[in-house]
Amino acid sequence: MQSEQLKDLVINAIEEIKGNDINCLDVSELTSVTDYMIIASGTSNRHVKSVADSVMDACKKNGIRPLGTEGQGNSEWVLVDLGDVVVHVMLPATRAFYDLERLWESSPQEEQVTEQV
Repeated sequence: MQSEQLKDLVINAIEEIKGNDINCLDVSELTSVTDYMIIASGTSNRHVKSVADSVMDACKKNGIRPLGTEGQGNSEWVLVDLGDVVVHVMLPATRAFYDLERLWESSPQEEQVTEQV
């Protein structure tokens, strides 16, 4: 499955279980680790876990096995590594604290550094 198709599969799985504030970042130009980072929020620890489970179930039904998962114990932040797509499902407060969107929004080459004299 191509990374574009996998991205769409993941987004559909998140939407199906009512994941909130879905953001898909194309990080292919920023890192060689993955092509897309999908970030979504859940309304409670249980919802975060359910959203992540929905993603994993949809992938398994399509013959895709996650390379790894993290955070299912406390479910404040669950990461699902699918290779070309990395999924982060978080509680809103955790998402705001780590602010992954801002972290990945631009490449270091694009940042302008101005020295003050």
